[in-house]
Amino acid sequence: MVKKAQLTYDDKSLDLPLITGSENEQAIDISKLRSSTGLITMDNGFGNTGACSSSITFLDGEKGILRYRGYNIQDLCEHASFMEVSFLLLYGELPSVKQLEQFSHDITKHTMLHESLRKLYDAYPRDAHPMALMSAIACSLSTFYQDSSDPLNPDHIKVTIFRMLAKIPTIAAYAFKKSIGQPMIYPNNSLSYCANFLNMMFSVPAEPYEVDPDIEKALDQLFILHADHEQNCSTSTVRMVGSSHANLFAAISAGICALWGPLHGGANQEVLQMLKHIHEDGNDVKKYIDKAKDKTSNFRLMGFGHRVYKNFDPRAQIIKKTCDRVLSKLNINDPLLDIAHQLEEAALKDPYFIEKKLYPNVDFYSGIIYKAIGFPVEMFTVLFAIGRLPGWIAQWKEMMESKETRIGRPRQIYTGPNERKFLPMHKRQA
Repeated sequence: MVKKAQLTYDDKSLDLPLITGSENEQAIDISKLRSSTGLITMDNGFGNTGACSSSITFLDGEKGILRYRGYNIQDLCEHASFMEVSFLLLYGELPSVKQLEQFSHDITKHTMLHESLRKLYDAYPRDAHPMALMSAIACSLSTFYQDSSDPLNPDHIKVTIFRMLAKIPTIAAYAFKKSIGQPMIYPNNSLSYCANFLNMMFSVPAEPYEVDPDIEKALDQLFILHADHEQNCSTSTVRMVGSSHANLFAAISAGICALWGPLHGGANQEVLQMLKHIHEDGNDVKKYIDKAKDKTSNFRLMGFGHRVYKNFDPRAQIIKKTCDRVLSKLNINDPLLDIAHQLEEAALKDPYFIEKKLYPNVDFYSGIIYKAIGFPVEMFTVLFAIGRLPGWIAQWKEMMESKETRIGRPRQIYTGPNERKFLPMHKRQA
């Protein structure tokens, strides 16, 4: 028996089909609502609205579950590389040895930027935010590859995916080098994806640079943890822009802009700003723990709790171990990191935080790791974008291949003036 929901409006009734996902998630199909009744639904922020069906990522916030293509995030972080996970997200299965070698090769050969494109960096001020640069340069890529930007041509899509994955780390590293006045470092295709990025970020021509394998592994894990997260703001933006058949460069550029917002990708940056504020106020952690519990206080403890996860963020459980390992390896004496440890310890033991399930989330730990490695705060959201890139591309690719895809066109409830008569200028009151 097919389950249905029923909507009654005035003297009319409408049967609405129920859709059931592979994890028994259920949705009411309202696609015929407007044509049948003239009504639309109102859902500010789309928190209760499914805009698509997808086979890429499953997320259960109540149970703290995150899976890519059916694989638990814990298993992927422990046993797979970021390149393997990227292949998985894009093509639906984990790669064989040969497939991974070919995939990595196809990406690696596209890591360099056109020299004319590099010159665009000179047009921006030195203190330009790297997210602005990354979005602008990513969109500008479309002007250099006009012969392969058709989003409906499988051959064009294939090479564009490789180009995006290859060039975004280079674009990001160049933005950082410009901001500190150092020469841009060309990609080194003998290195892994993460090692190459670290080399472009931190090496200089004047002396040799060795990529620490533990730091490389930590960054690889962080990229995996951020690789996809269902239909969030930036992913929905990529899908919305792509639904108009805009090319992949334009869609990813839009996704970068959406991620730039402090309510989305800027959370780990706000964690560091909070730690700095506590440090400048005398390092009194207890004072700020008390303020966080005080309903009359405007202070918010950044990096704790999550809009989606109502339990412990599964990504945080993984990255906490990485955080401890990185800090131990680097043996850094940083007062902000000391404050972070005190906050974490207090929150994990305090009944108030336990009862409300305000556990440290992935943004809390990722910001600490990035700072320990040496990334400036302005680069935190950029690192998020590099990790999220394969998820954005996979979502865009899935949408473009679906026969159910329509151009995104949300409705609205108009609340402005009713029809008014136009008055000539001389009759209008001052």
